[in-house]
Amino acid sequence: MNTHLTTALDLAARGVPVLPLRAGKLPVPNCAVCRDNACGGRPNMKTPGPCTCPRPCHAWAAATVNPAVIGSPDWATAWRQAQAVAFCPGGAGVTVVDLDHADAVAWARATLPATRTVPTTRGEHWIYRGTMPSSNGVRDDVDIKSAMSYARWLGPGSGATAPLPDMVRALTDRKPAALARPVAVPVPAGGGECRHRTPAYLERGIAMAEERITGARSAVHHTVYRTFLAVLAAHGRCGCLTDTHVDRLFAAAQSKGESARHCSDAWANATTALGM
Repeated sequence: MNTHLTTALDLAARGVPVLPLRAGKLPVPNCAVCRDNACGGRPNMKTPGPCTCPRPCHAWAAATVNPAVIGSPDWATAWRQAQAVAFCPGGAGVTVVDLDHADAVAWARATLPATRTVPTTRGEHWIYRGTMPSSNGVRDDVDIKSAMSYARWLGPGSGATAPLPDMVRALTDRKPAALARPVAVPVPAGGGECRHRTPAYLERGIAMAEERITGARSAVHHTVYRTFLAVLAAHGRCGCLTDTHVDRLFAAAQSKGESARHCSDAWANATTALGM
């Protein structure tokens, strides 16, 4: 039997809702109607619907403990092509603090109560007993995955699972940073017309930025920040960027699962880094 399918059935038997992940850590819908986004679902399939299925079948809502669904023909091809198994932490009664960088792990060790930990490619998952709303970007390289979310299954980890502490819940209570917008800086005397105001030049820059963000396969937080930084460095000082341009960049980031708050924070951090 397929290794990922075996793992999924074992987890489901223990009450952990599971689903297959394809390349790029993208989830697979659990019905044929929505395969390959035929129903009009979002390309990254990170949110349920829209569809007319008799049951929720997208992203975290596709996760199930039903062996008949897990082993169904709808998922047979998905398991053969699966790159990993995902689970819905909230459905399993836990919260995953996803630490995506060594600095984030160091922060957790200095700040959060010890609990069960699971090594990841770049950092660690800290797993607590209890559920809460999910949120990306609560700190640099720190995501909260619990209710209405999914995470890769990377093994049982080590250590005792501690109760979900208030300090983790408080991470999602922080108010969003005010949206920093570009500051218009007059073109120097004698400098002629700003080339950024040439529609084709500016449009090409924004389109390339959108493609860079939506094409990210890993380190999405870092890619979003670096892209925002590049856009602001090129176009932010002459007053050419409009709210429409910024909204397009935010929409691209949110299509990759970033929260509006994380977008605002990344934009604000980029403007600060450039002294704007």
